[in-house]
Amino acid sequence: MSDPGPAERRRVLSLRTSRMEAFSDGIFAIASTLLVLDLVVPAASAPDVGKRLLEQWPIYLAYLVSFATIGQAWLAHSVITEYLDRADSILLRLNLVLLFFVSVLPYPTHMLAEYFSVENAERIAVTVYGLNLLAINGFTSILWHYAVKEHLVRQDNSEADVRALTSKLDPSLVSSAVVIGIGLVVPKVAVVLYLAIALFVIIPFRAVLRLIRRR
Repeated sequence: MSDPGPAERRRVLSLRTSRMEAFSDGIFAIASTLLVLDLVVPAASAPDVGKRLLEQWPIYLAYLVSFATIGQAWLAHSVITEYLDRADSILLRLNLVLLFFVSVLPYPTHMLAEYFSVENAERIAVTVYGLNLLAINGFTSILWHYAVKEHLVRQDNSEADVRALTSKLDPSLVSSAVVIGIGLVVPKVAVVLYLAIALFVIIPFRAVLRLIRRR
């Protein structure tokens, strides 16, 4: 049997991205849905329902930060897959690692809500939470850099567009690493910064500014 040529070997190693995208979207959706399970409705027999709801503010904050973070990761992942022409076996495995850390996020979110005002435990919870976010941002960046290096992106993407996406992904990784250090000293400030980082990515400031200028 003759050895397959380069073109044939490339067809064997090239995989469509549709199944990867569908599976990834499912994991993102399930992870974001699981977060809501930590929101507890006070018992109807509680003497002051309003006060009980206010006392649960750490749970609401943890939910907001984690939902925004998953939204940030989903947006980045969606843009990456939109740029892809095909996938290979290594890219699929890198994607699985990314999805692992996304699926784990409800656990440190519960820790954050539970220990947010407990001395020492709060610092540990925020650190574990930050490491999870760092892993999500890190593997999102790794996924993109690998795709670019292995020429898995579509050829019609301009070099400027590729550089622009890289410049958006890498700062999130650096910011998460810096905030982990801040969290070791002032945990509550770190949580607010994690929310700010996610919102900065989610909110299309440039598009909003363009819309305001047009009006």
